[in-house]
Amino acid sequence: MRVIDVWMQHPTRRFLEQPFLASLLRWTRQDAFPDIPLSATIEAMDQADVAVGLVAAWWGPHGALIDNDEVASFVRQHPRRLCGLASVDLARPMAAVRELRRCVRELGFHGLRIVPWLWGLPPDDRRYYPLYVECIELDVPFCLQVGHTGPLMTSEPGRPIPYLEHVALEFPDLRIVAGHIGAPWTQEIILLARKFPNLYVDTSAYKATRFPADFVEFMRGGGAKKVMFGTNYPMLTAAACLEGLESLGLGDDAEKLFLFENARRVFKLDDLTG
Repeated sequence: MRVIDVWMQHPTRRFLEQPFLASLLRWTRQDAFPDIPLSATIEAMDQADVAVGLVAAWWGPHGALIDNDEVASFVRQHPRRLCGLASVDLARPMAAVRELRRCVRELGFHGLRIVPWLWGLPPDDRRYYPLYVECIELDVPFCLQVGHTGPLMTSEPGRPIPYLEHVALEFPDLRIVAGHIGAPWTQEIILLARKFPNLYVDTSAYKATRFPADFVEFMRGGGAKKVMFGTNYPMLTAAACLEGLESLGLGDDAEKLFLFENARRVFKLDDLTG
């Protein structure tokens, strides 16, 4: 079965050297993260039948950790396998809107990703709002992390209620993809996904065998069209995330929606997956 991975990044050296990743080094028992060639990223996708990976830029208060033009260069090297997601400078709202517009119209990106904990700003902060309007106008999703923060930064901006609920209430036309399941507030993200037609969840940073029981039940039932597969590569590979998927008992239809069809529909990837 073909797979779309909606949460990847191909890291630069300046991304890998960020102090907030020290906790991930400790968990993975490494002294430093090695450089990763782009060929290794494609190979990791091949090992799990990942047809398309959405690779994102990263932008924080001190500048770009992976800039949009770097992402565009990755996509140009593998245009049938990789798809870009923009990131922008929240501190400069008008420049951010123009950069998002450039990324979608000129670079062919399929969405915007902002990581709230990197900025210390929840998604209902005023600095996001011009970008939400532009995402709606460009017809692309807004992606963010919800739940606790693994890196050494505060988890507070990742609380789904009230922060993300405010956004969904005020921008009902905005397609929102909330990554990382939302733990320890998983029930909150499930409730929001049920409540708002345009709010979706991805499973990045979690292996299938670690999905919470209530989240698996949601995937089997009313949430079958609301959940997408993601890895948080290179922190986890697709092969590792998919191991044990059959034990969830999703059924063929729900599994196809989870692995492929929901992402194809929400990110409008027909040009890459047809």
